[in-house]
Amino acid sequence: MSGPARRRLGFCGGPYANPYALAAFVADARARGCDELFCLGDLGGFGADINALWPILTAGGVECLAGNYDVAVARADPDCGCGYRDPTDNSFAQLIYDHTLATCDREFAAWMGSLPTERRLRVAGCDVHLVHGSPLALNDFWWESRPDEEHAARVEASGADVICCTHSGLPWQKRVDGTLVVNVGVLGKPANDGTTAVWYAVVDIADGEAEATLVALDYDWAAQAASMRAAGLPEAFVETIETGWWTTCIEVLPPAERAAGRYQLYRSTLPAFAPAGGSWGAPSEPDRTSERPVVPLFATSYFPARLWVYTNFHCNLACDYCAVGSSPKARRRALTPERFAALVDEAVAEGFGELYVTGGEPFLHPDIIDLLLYAAERLPTVVLTNAMLLGGRRAGGLGRLAATGQLVVQTSLDGSRADVHDAHRGRGSWARAVAGIGQAAAAGLDVRVALTETPENRHDIAAMAELVASLGVPPEGFAVRPLLQRGLSGEGIDIGPASTVPEITVTTDGYHWHPAGADTDTSPDMIVAPPDRRLAEVKRLITERFFAARLADGSLPQPYRCAI
Repeated sequence: MSGPARRRLGFCGGPYANPYALAAFVADARARGCDELFCLGDLGGFGADINALWPILTAGGVECLAGNYDVAVARADPDCGCGYRDPTDNSFAQLIYDHTLATCDREFAAWMGSLPTERRLRVAGCDVHLVHGSPLALNDFWWESRPDEEHAARVEASGADVICCTHSGLPWQKRVDGTLVVNVGVLGKPANDGTTAVWYAVVDIADGEAEATLVALDYDWAAQAASMRAAGLPEAFVETIETGWWTTCIEVLPPAERAAGRYQLYRSTLPAFAPAGGSWGAPSEPDRTSERPVVPLFATSYFPARLWVYTNFHCNLACDYCAVGSSPKARRRALTPERFAALVDEAVAEGFGELYVTGGEPFLHPDIIDLLLYAAERLPTVVLTNAMLLGGRRAGGLGRLAATGQLVVQTSLDGSRADVHDAHRGRGSWARAVAGIGQAAAAGLDVRVALTETPENRHDIAAMAELVASLGVPPEGFAVRPLLQRGLSGEGIDIGPASTVPEITVTTDGYHWHPAGADTDTSPDMIVAPPDRRLAEVKRLITERFFAARLADGSLPQPYRCAI
């Protein structure tokens, strides 16, 4: 192709048997002054009526490539050759492929089989390469998040000034080594972005220079959804059309793209593990009776809907195995009441189900009663304390906290006798902690007790259970947790972002993967984001990290819950 020194071209991908979006593309692109229109393949694959596309393509003068779907339908292959590796992805792909193959007019299928799988154009001084997946393969998923060297390899394989592709379903553009690469998106379903719009691209070329515009296209999505229901397609497919969120074929998404969507896991992949030692902090599990096959990562056992907030780091004790290095000499870091309230409000807005307030020793914070009142009036709240500072001026606030009905006091006792407990936490701490448990209970607060298991107290656990019961703590309110090799401790189990499930934790220094690694001085590997980020962004970053670790070696993290 040659011609005028200035051309405007419209490119769509993946109509996926969505005639309503295809017709809207033709009308919109012509209204924007596009000289020529191109479809980069995959005519079937999601909607109900593939045959309705042919007259629109013909009347609209849309030049087409064949995608992997079109090649498969033309040959009546047993599957679509989409390139999925996950069995659940493949089962959904097979379901819609079987429908498409059974309903597609064979004359239309033969026409698809006659289409080229790539094209090279010379437009206004630019070499333009049209492909379906990438220059490497027809069904190659060219994701925006691919490493730079992988982008470069695809550009090098083409050598064009402009490359237009589709297949992955998500639109993006970037320049790679001087080449403009445009993934034009698809018309057949939304881009997993929570809107009903679909996407296409307009490319302007003038005097050897090209620029692209990604266009969000509104169309009659309700009619498309109705046609899919009438054909008996699964509700999971229809829901994507109606909501903009992908509910099928999600395992193919890389970590960055998966984290950007609403759903990241198939329901069938949820773990069987439960919190050790009882029901404390049990994660909010999704409704397993739902027909939707997918769930968000957040609010599952893999990523509990629990927010931890360190009000401060200084402490009246210097426990020799403190996982975050708290002590009377610790670097002073305390949240302001304004910052704390903002975090609580964000937690409510972002769907967190519980708030855990910890430190240091939270009752050293001068505003702790007001902070806990603000939290407990909005979310079920647990405060982790050594229980030694509940008397004096703070005692009057305990009743106010109990009146909320949503505050629990969690404390630590590491032995049934003072000598066992005090060996690690300091002389006199056992007696004062036991007294504090009594003060909290007398004020009407529910109390939980955790024991950190060490070689010195392992024999004492049964006696501890008896002591805790005598203090009025029910059996489900007592748990044993293992010693961690973090902070001041040189012994215990080692956990990290790749090996344990995330529990978002906030300090003055920022956001951390887990409360047992919330000290930037001793656990820099646990930092996730600086303090100026929003919780919504941190949830996305953690989701991306989770899948990056999972996809690297196929492993799944295990829970270590400070709120066992």
